[in-house]
Amino acid sequence: MPFDLAMVRSQLACLEAEPRIEWHSSIGSTMTEASRLAAAGAPSGTVVGADEQNLGQGRHGRSWHSEYESGLYISIILRRQFTPVTLPVVTLALGLAVRDAILKATNLVCDLRWPNDVLIQSKKCAGILAQLEGSAIIAGIGVNVNHSSFPLELSDTATSLRLASGRVHSREKLLVELLASVDAWCTLLETEGRAAVIETFSRVSSFVFGRRVSVDQDGSLIYGTTAGLNDSGFLILRGDDGGSSLILAGGVRPCS
Repeated sequence: MPFDLAMVRSQLACLEAEPRIEWHSSIGSTMTEASRLAAAGAPSGTVVGADEQNLGQGRHGRSWHSEYESGLYISIILRRQFTPVTLPVVTLALGLAVRDAILKATNLVCDLRWPNDVLIQSKKCAGILAQLEGSAIIAGIGVNVNHSSFPLELSDTATSLRLASGRVHSREKLLVELLASVDAWCTLLETEGRAAVIETFSRVSSFVFGRRVSVDQDGSLIYGTTAGLNDSGFLILRGDDGGSSLILAGGVRPCS
């Protein structure tokens, strides 16, 4: 179903600063376009969205499956009082924002897998990518909303809000909730600091404490049990060899 941008704008019209939204039927990547707009001086809160991405970006250059008119694919320009060292915690805050928005829009409860995956029933339904563009942060968010199926290579690891609930959901309602949640969590990070975000993420994620996982580090897997996040938002891993590692990046997956 085509995206009803007029409905979204009517829902956001009551805001003191209504965000600028650029919507595309199809685009290479919303991240690329948002980065271009940020470099040209677009204001904080500017949203680039699309019904389809042909070159959608994930972490470490991975592609994002983007079914036409089924997902919510957006990038938001954030001009906040954040420094580059805050970026890992911004990613955690965005995960919390996506989790809250999905709960409010669909009544589905999600898990968060450090650092940037949103899960339902242990399958990924949303992903986040935050990157610096000059003085701005570009927050890329992709949510599988109404996908009815996935390619065979993704079917064991990916799901959608529709598949998890058995019903179709409004992408417009989800976007309205998401923009409010992103604003709320970014404001909390600005006013209360990293600890507030890290504490909440640690509490709602099943991956932060006591989860045996494998971590992909440049093509090599290391195994251990998660032991919390440090004050920069990085994952602490107690290795099977008894040592302790600080995971700065890498794919975290559960294992027995």
